[in-house]
Amino acid sequence: MDTAIKNSNLQDEAQSLQLIREMIATSRNKLNKDGILFIVWGWISFINYFLLNYLPEQILLSNRVMQLTRSLRVILPLLGLTYTLYYILKQRSRVQTYMGISLRYVWGSLLVSLVLVNLIQMNVLHSINFELQHPIFMVLIAFAITVTGGILRYKLLIAGGIIFGLLAFIASYLQLHDQLLLEAIAWLVAFIIPGHIMYANRNLKK
Repeated sequence: MDTAIKNSNLQDEAQSLQLIREMIATSRNKLNKDGILFIVWGWISFINYFLLNYLPEQILLSNRVMQLTRSLRVILPLLGLTYTLYYILKQRSRVQTYMGISLRYVWGSLLVSLVLVNLIQMNVLHSINFELQHPIFMVLIAFAITVTGGILRYKLLIAGGIIFGLLAFIASYLQLHDQLLLEAIAWLVAFIIPGHIMYANRNLKK
């Protein structure tokens, strides 16, 4: 009797482990398909921080070009947000996984946290200290990336999140101008490169 119970428990555990593996595999496949969002936001952020904020401080630009860069700082995120909402709505009718839903909460919580950081700064400092804001934002983003990689057992994302966090710490020693360069590098390492790799894997699995 005891042997039968033990065998039954072992079988249940094996089935549970198999279910977990299938959930992870399904979520990772979904992540590969969602790699386009990493690409979109990675390039938007890289262009914003490097080309539209860092470089204009390094080279002399005409007033017309400066006006264009200021406009693009607003237009590009709005385009990214529009595409993201379209993509999410388009994917709603497809298979949803528990891990996929969990990740939405992770990234949704990130957005709320970024807003709260600014609100807290305004309440305490009565202004936004951008040299403080950028490293804190980077730490929160690094946390979300690492959690995403950990949930999906995706080592590339985990490594990207760790690097993002280390660059956030280094950025805390720098002035705002140099922080922008470091943040651009962080987006390249943690979003653009993994995003292109995931998107390539998606195409290979078709």
